[in-house]
Amino acid sequence: MTRSSGSELPGLDLGRLARWLDTELPGARSGELGGRVIAGGRSNLTYLVGDGVHRWVLRRPPLGHVLSTAHDMSREFRVISALQQTVVPVPAAYGLCSDPEVLGAPFYVMEHVEGTPYREDWQLEPLGPERTATIGGRVMDVLAALHGVDPDSIGLADFGRPKGFLERQVRRWGAQLDASHTRDLAGIDELHARLAANVPETLSPAIVHGDYRLDNVLIDEDDQIVAVLDWEMSTLGDPLGDVALLVVYQRSQEFGAGAAVATFPRASGWPSEDELLERYATASGRDLGNLGFHLALAAFKAAAILEGIHYRYVHGQTVGPGFDGIGDLVEPMVAIGLDALKEHY
Repeated sequence: MTRSSGSELPGLDLGRLARWLDTELPGARSGELGGRVIAGGRSNLTYLVGDGVHRWVLRRPPLGHVLSTAHDMSREFRVISALQQTVVPVPAAYGLCSDPEVLGAPFYVMEHVEGTPYREDWQLEPLGPERTATIGGRVMDVLAALHGVDPDSIGLADFGRPKGFLERQVRRWGAQLDASHTRDLAGIDELHARLAANVPETLSPAIVHGDYRLDNVLIDEDDQIVAVLDWEMSTLGDPLGDVALLVVYQRSQEFGAGAAVATFPRASGWPSEDELLERYATASGRDLGNLGFHLALAAFKAAAILEGIHYRYVHGQTVGPGFDGIGDLVEPMVAIGLDALKEHY
């Protein structure tokens, strides 16, 4: 691992971290720390830290972040810690620091798990269609396993508010769109209104990941899922939302949204939409009868996120290439939502 000083790692002072490790996890560190950023941006920051013998992963909120409810380290740490009692593969959670004086924000340290987070089709192609199909099936098996966990049995009974969850989701993403308004969008008001008028009851709430997809899991050399990552949007809610988001990612490839989402569904051998849904239904035993609403809500959520990125782009608040075409993806995403409602209502 390339060693970096704290000044070269924004948001991570290695000296302060070393002292915290020595106090909270005595004996864990055996040498000078080095580190590098392995994920950053609008989401939580993730660093790989090591001492030449051991490796850990550290997660903290984005730099300059002030809304703790949106990047709550204690929630991530809590759900990962709780799920270690289950068959859901998660990294071991080692320590949580709630004191912002240490690194400028709360953070937690967890196990470094060896594996690959596949995102693009070209990454999967060397595996071949058979292995790719196997991975796709296992993605659904692990999701079904997560949704089969009893929250009460692992101390997560109060991890969210399942009652009214879907109504709050519709309101939340509607408000997000209002806050990012710069232009009229074909169909967006109709999609929002129809979602609000057709909210189904959540009959069997579960622990939901909130952003479950292939590049948020680690795959080992035997094509096994060895860890599910990025739990910052997890809560107790309707599990079909996780399923629907995967399907929306799949459908978005039809209008070239890969660069904004991920292109793994294009890989040879990746299961079709019907195959993914059948695998989940078989593994979970859940009824997918209300999936149309959830597909529409997932598309609405994705459209709101994309429009937010477009808003920041037109206001000069984004840096780097690739943002100029994001706005062109919003209306096709809205169309996916409206089509899903027409299929089921």
